[in-house]
Amino acid sequence: MKKVQEHYDAVADIYDDRYDRKRGSSYHAHISAQVMRRLPADAEMLDLGCGTGLFVQRYTQNGGRAVGLDISPRMVGKARRRCPESEFLVGTADVLPFCDETFSALASLLAFSYLPDPAAMLRESFRVLRPGGRIAICTLGRNVFTSVVPIIYRIGEKVGLLKVGMGDFGERYYSEREMIALLADAGFVEVQANRCSFAHLNLIDPLYDLAKRVEPFIEEKIPYLAYNVCASGKKPD
Repeated sequence: MKKVQEHYDAVADIYDDRYDRKRGSSYHAHISAQVMRRLPADAEMLDLGCGTGLFVQRYTQNGGRAVGLDISPRMVGKARRRCPESEFLVGTADVLPFCDETFSALASLLAFSYLPDPAAMLRESFRVLRPGGRIAICTLGRNVFTSVVPIIYRIGEKVGLLKVGMGDFGERYYSEREMIALLADAGFVEVQANRCSFAHLNLIDPLYDLAKRVEPFIEEKIPYLAYNVCASGKKPD
């Protein structure tokens, strides 16, 4: 995890250029909507891997209250400036610094794939959620396209390319079945998972525009081609 922390400390100043500008904003809004609709709107939410606070900002603008946690101190610093009314902490998801049954909602966007012990994160998530609380995770999905991404990341790392996510971190790409099994094993019920986001922001302009137009069709009819998996569940009442 130290390697992940160092990377995101290094890219903290350019992170928002990727996810809060033009196509990046559209991409992040799309996956945020997928997560948001799985969570109660007016609740106390914990965002694990909160980055610069983009999802916390969206959630609180919709009437909720939020706490963010991230491994990168520099990302947390930027999140505090973005959302001064919310609380942000530096830490790891496998040992959460919160009492049992603190939150009614828990989210994680684009961070789950980097966890060395996803089962520990889910156990901790289950612990800090109140009975009836909801969890929603959007993570990297495994398909024919993402199978080559680790190779590209390793090349980028060797040539010293400073870009968000451009590094070999031992990340894992999940299927819907794997995510459902992980959540169920942690004790969650009403577990479900689906694919989303075919218009990935790494596509060049003509391809991105085309992908955006066909994205609803892909997500409904050929979901395997989508890049992300969104999984959710509920802590039993």
